[in-house]
Amino acid sequence: MKVIILPDAQAVAEYAATQIQQQIARRADSVLGLATGSTPLHTYAQLIERVRRGKLSFRAVRTFNLDEYLGLAADHPQSYRSFMDQHLFSHIDINRENTYVPDGMATDPQQACADYELAIRAAGGIDLQLLGLGRNGHIGFNEPSSSLGSRTRIKTLTSATIADNARFFHADEFQPHLSITMGIGTILEARQITLLATGESKAPAVQAMIEGAISAACPASILQMHPNVTVVIDEAAAQQLKMRDFYQHIEQENQRLQR
Repeated sequence: MKVIILPDAQAVAEYAATQIQQQIARRADSVLGLATGSTPLHTYAQLIERVRRGKLSFRAVRTFNLDEYLGLAADHPQSYRSFMDQHLFSHIDINRENTYVPDGMATDPQQACADYELAIRAAGGIDLQLLGLGRNGHIGFNEPSSSLGSRTRIKTLTSATIADNARFFHADEFQPHLSITMGIGTILEARQITLLATGESKAPAVQAMIEGAISAACPASILQMHPNVTVVIDEAAAQQLKMRDFYQHIEQENQRLQR
């Protein structure tokens, strides 16, 4: 696990956008796994700007989003399909038919989960998976107690996640308590993973993920077992790491060797 500690959220976004740009430069028809939430927003803004400047193209790229609320139509303003359209897809040169988000209104949600797995496999698997990190250590909607070998499935959201997301819904509006999410086993099959975390509120989860025991109590801790993971965090999110100085030393040495 490569740990990159940067000064602030903007630096985290720039680093992540560069990783995605480099992946697309290596393979124009890359398959990307994408995440929603507040943390990736700055990264998406960076990608949009690079497309506008002609530095990057998504014309041949395919994307698979981690999750979607069960019970929300794609055009609902709080659906993750709407989120991705608003914050990324509508501003870049990607073919919308190449953007996949789980169907929150599927008549047979169980079958929709199986079909999503098949679609990822048919695309050749995910080259680079972008992840955020929940305050309770969740990745996607894989809440604590999730099977570390799980596949795309329906998940019940914890009260903490529901509370965190309540700010996006009006008081009298339906807020889903269920989701369709890629499973942890599905996520681990990505050839490269980049996880982003910023802010003091994420510091306990960051410490548990990087330095804690591998446990379903912190689903993100399973990333310790992946051979190609980069964790990109800001100073605030890094403040509880016991080996923080060592991670910074490793990165300094890596930078020196690359000169």
